[in-house]
Amino acid sequence: MMIRRRTRGAIALTATALTAGLTLTACGGSSSAQGTDGKLNVVASFYPMEFLATRIGGEHVKVTDLTAAGVEPHDLELTAKQVGAVKKADAIVYLKGLQPTVDKAVAGSDAKHKVDATAASPLEDHHLAEGHSEGDGHDHGDEGHGGDGHQHDEAAGDPHIWLDPTRYAAVAKSVGAELAKADPAHAADYQKNTDELVGELTALDQEFQDGLKDARTRTFVTSHAAFGYLAEHYGLTQVAINGVDPESEPTPARLADVQKAAKENGVTTIFFETLVSPKLADTVAKDLGLKTAVLDPLEGVKDPANDSYLTVMKQNLTNLRAALGATTGTTG
Repeated sequence: MMIRRRTRGAIALTATALTAGLTLTACGGSSSAQGTDGKLNVVASFYPMEFLATRIGGEHVKVTDLTAAGVEPHDLELTAKQVGAVKKADAIVYLKGLQPTVDKAVAGSDAKHKVDATAASPLEDHHLAEGHSEGDGHDHGDEGHGGDGHQHDEAAGDPHIWLDPTRYAAVAKSVGAELAKADPAHAADYQKNTDELVGELTALDQEFQDGLKDARTRTFVTSHAAFGYLAEHYGLTQVAINGVDPESEPTPARLADVQKAAKENGVTTIFFETLVSPKLADTVAKDLGLKTAVLDPLEGVKDPANDSYLTVMKQNLTNLRAALGATTGTTG
């Protein structure tokens, strides 16, 4: 009986020691609230944010993209499981105003580390200026948004900041800085990865500068007003059939404006995108006797295993050069 009592006491003491040890282990080391695999749990709202989190976080993060590959992000409705993932995340990378369901989930999250891309690169209003004649009656807040389910906050401005590599680089720096705060033990790695990515974005910017400098025309027509920042940065003019919502419906007056702008500026190509039906672009092109081609707004990538932000942007440059009649410069 004495032996049995001593054994129970020893077991109790050992259990207490193990519990204390586990508590000390959990409290020690990095100050971040990492998962059981030791990686930082990062939630990204859609592809451009997921790309940054993955490239900068590297082996130290586990990234969950709320918007599945090939899905138009404006259409996103979060599941209960996804809302739970946002609430429990160590860090969140998102673009406020693009996806209202994400904004709501982020507001209710316990995450201490949140990166809103618009804080690093404030939004501007582009889609009224490009391709809209004076007095055409268009207001960007009314373009096809009559109860169609696409209610992201256009009043805040054009959300497509990632299509200007210099703005995207600014967001990348914010992501790197926040991951370093969330996980100080790997801050040096986050800084290194950020510097490498910013270097690649700087090189991409130069490729666009060189590749578009001698374009025959500087006006392009696209089905979706996603390229305002790109146009502004490289001295181009975007003529958009639709507003910032890719599935809105243009008015007859708007279509007439687009046709007039295309004829007056020697446009050869009507651009459509990968995640939305090309039917409208095809119709406009057929009416004008023009070609169609892809100009990808990179709101999502259908095949992330083979494509990335950098490869798709370089293909965009190739397609723009062909449509605008550029003959010199390199596309890397």
